[in-house]
Amino acid sequence: MFDVKLVVQVRLLPTPEQVAALKATLRACNDAANFASVTAFTAGDRREYALRKHTYREVKARGLGAQAAQQVIKKVADAYTTLKANARAGNLGPQGCARRIRAESKPIAFRADAAQPFDDRCLSWDHTAHTVSIWTTTGRLKKVAFTGSLDQLKMLALYRKGESDLVCRDGMWFLYATCEIPDVPVTEPDGFIGVDLGIANIATTSDGTRHCGKGLNAVRHRNRELRSWSFHQLGSFIAYKAARHGVAVIHVDSAYTSQACSACGHVDKRNRPDQNTFSCTSCGFAEHADVNAARNIASRGVAGWAVSHAADDAA
Repeated sequence: MFDVKLVVQVRLLPTPEQVAALKATLRACNDAANFASVTAFTAGDRREYALRKHTYREVKARGLGAQAAQQVIKKVADAYTTLKANARAGNLGPQGCARRIRAESKPIAFRADAAQPFDDRCLSWDHTAHTVSIWTTTGRLKKVAFTGSLDQLKMLALYRKGESDLVCRDGMWFLYATCEIPDVPVTEPDGFIGVDLGIANIATTSDGTRHCGKGLNAVRHRNRELRSWSFHQLGSFIAYKAARHGVAVIHVDSAYTSQACSACGHVDKRNRPDQNTFSCTSCGFAEHADVNAARNIASRGVAGWAVSHAADDAA
């Protein structure tokens, strides 16, 4: 079993004096990050180890503690790693396009109030009092109050692990804490619901429910019509929510699910005369095309579950 990683957002309730210290800290951290970013860009070596070698003393001399300096350098190295990954994946456009040239032709810049990660040496939690103690450039701030929903606070107390990001948004202060939640053992399913993802209908399930997602379609249109980011995000949401509740998720090959009859299995491209209609040329079965495809996906899920568990039993 693998732990599910979630980010829990809690709101800080700092006093005016604490706000001033937090602002000064973010400003100093991001000023140092911009220095390290220029150094990384100029030297052409953006690896964390190399960047630490070239910038650690100067970053620390800008008023940052040893651990905060390390976190700033890591933040810069991670930003360049992400930029490189996005370029390779084509998220910045093809080689030579204006957008990609702009992104790659200058150092990554950090806003004065950009988020800053803190590890357990710089940030400690008192879950009983609902306060945190956090390092700042003006000294350690103690008893900074935080609040959240009951579920958030419970999850935070039980499963928080690793770094937390200090974030200022619209004048409000937050901590984004990473929590590692143990998977719930997957129980033997008594059936599967197939989910067909598409353009006209974002998701159609084998029980006949169709989600057109007008709001999501509007966002997708703004980010280029046929991009698949929304489907990937939807799949990620389904996977982690299923894992938390012990629900099996089976990914199946979707080939010909839109042309195969979910009643008799006959495959023919003429079975789908238009976007919405499915009418089997063999048995006469008729259904909304996406619902028919989702039922085929559900059937393949049953087969996929059987095959995977047969392999586990054999092992």
